Amino acid sequence: MEKSIKKYWPIFVLPTFAAFIIGFIVPFIEGIYLSFCKFTTIRDASFMGLSNYVEAFKDNTFTHAFGFTAVFAVVTLVLINVLAFAIALALAQKIKGTNIFRTIFFMPNLIGGIVLGYIWQLIFDGIFEKFDLALKLSAKLGFWGLVILICWQQIGYMMIVYIAGLQAIPGSLNEAAMIDGANKWQRLIHVTIPNMMPSITICTFLTITNSFKLFDQNLSLTGGEPMHQTEMMALNIYDTFYGRVGYEGVGQAKAVIFFIIVVAIGMIQLYATKSKEVQQ
Repeated sequence: MEKSIKKYWPIFVLPTFAAFIIGFIVPFIEGIYLSFCKFTTIRDASFMGLSNYVEAFKDNTFTHAFGFTAVFAVVTLVLINVLAFAIALALAQKIKGTNIFRTIFFMPNLIGGIVLGYIWQLIFDGIFEKFDLALKLSAKLGFWGLVILICWQQIGYMMIVYIAGLQAIPGSLNEAAMIDGANKWQRLIHVTIPNMMPSITICTFLTITNSFKLFDQNLSLTGGEPMHQTEMMALNIYDTFYGRVGYEGVGQAKAVIFFIIVVAIGMIQLYATKSKEVQQ
């Protein structure tokens, strides 16, 4: 079997590799080229140099969207991971009904972002109208509405990852710490968390990249209102590309900048948390 696999592996890899090239690599390279062009369709693209990037950085809505997204990513990074880890610790105990609670917490992750946004919009509007407030008329309410929505959706998924990490920790380590006189807090800090670093790496990476790439929920919950104050980077790129005539090249330039930012932040985060794993 191994000889056959080694001999014929190109036959099985080639279709997937070809699909990857056609569906991702070619559009990606073409998108980078178009970011330097003025165009309405691909066939009428004319090279413009760096003017699209200059316009992108001059756009106040884009710089505000970056700041808004960065703050949102930091807040959700902390809240999602702290709450998911706390819930995982609680559900990792040998108590009745843990499987039911795991399912309940995980279920919001199965709902589509657009649907989820409209559901929470109805909930928030029903609450705020009693106080003569509206979600789309307040940037602060819009921000915290997005935070609550994304936490509700993603905590259950991260909880599952943390539970898997907790179950992988050898029981002998905690037993040895107990024998040495360590209390629950000391065991958590010096035994559990160090051994959970692979799970923490995965969850922090997913949380921060998902927060930066957030689009569906932003579109359906606030739509960037009021006056682009709750508009995140992905929605700002969408509005630029499809909502402004003649700004397709600027929207494409924003998309390239967005890609570089997300990759850079993701790599920095991975390096930071991976280094902790090595030390442990």
